[in-house]
Amino acid sequence: MRYIVITILVIFISGCSIDFYNNSIFNNISIVEKRTLLKRANTLNNQGVRAYHNGDYEKAILLYKKSIAIKKRVFNRENLSLASTYNNIGLAYKRVGEFKKALAYIDASLKIREDILGQNDSQTAESYNNLGTLYAKMGDSQNALEYTEKTVKIKEAIIKKELQETAVSYNNLAVLHEELGEYQKALDNYMKSLKINEKIFGDNHPITQNSYKNIALLYYTMGDYPHAREYAKLAKSNQEIKLEPITITPQ
Repeated sequence: MRYIVITILVIFISGCSIDFYNNSIFNNISIVEKRTLLKRANTLNNQGVRAYHNGDYEKAILLYKKSIAIKKRVFNRENLSLASTYNNIGLAYKRVGEFKKALAYIDASLKIREDILGQNDSQTAESYNNLGTLYAKMGDSQNALEYTEKTVKIKEAIIKKELQETAVSYNNLAVLHEELGEYQKALDNYMKSLKINEKIFGDNHPITQNSYKNIALLYYTMGDYPHAREYAKLAKSNQEIKLEPITITPQ
């Protein structure tokens, strides 16, 4: 019996999934006013993004400032929505050469993201990367290197996590195909899962060892005993897999 592994992902969506009834993050204003003001703040932020991409950085800064002012009126503490606009205005200030202001805003964005999301999140990595490129522009190679290294470390961890989840999905597909008697499709997906697990964990990790076992048992079910023994030997755990060919005694 194989088991499907279930992974739970928690996704933070800044500026979109806001609980308007959670008064702990809002100033004392009505729900209708909260919705109206935040819609206006997000519109201004998006207009700022368009101005930024059009090369009109001064206009972008003006729009971002208006967005921030409204958000500060609505929220009673720092949050991811504010962090996004802080980051945006920081990049705009970088473009016009006002590096101290850029640093202040990007650093403020980073502190919020670290506090809410932790250090190992893609949004936090974005802030590290932006600080790294800003310090490089300012001629501060040491800080540029430090923050760029942090960015790479987080990105590598994210890629590894995504690969692990892909391997789990391949394994789940294999289990389902095997249950349906579609053994070749099951084998193809077990092999895809194994390839990722070997790359991430190496041969001796329990997850990779479990992949070897699944493949050995599937080959055995398919009647391919040489391959079944080959993968059984790769499973080096204490619990040995004993596979014997099925023989039919003539009547």
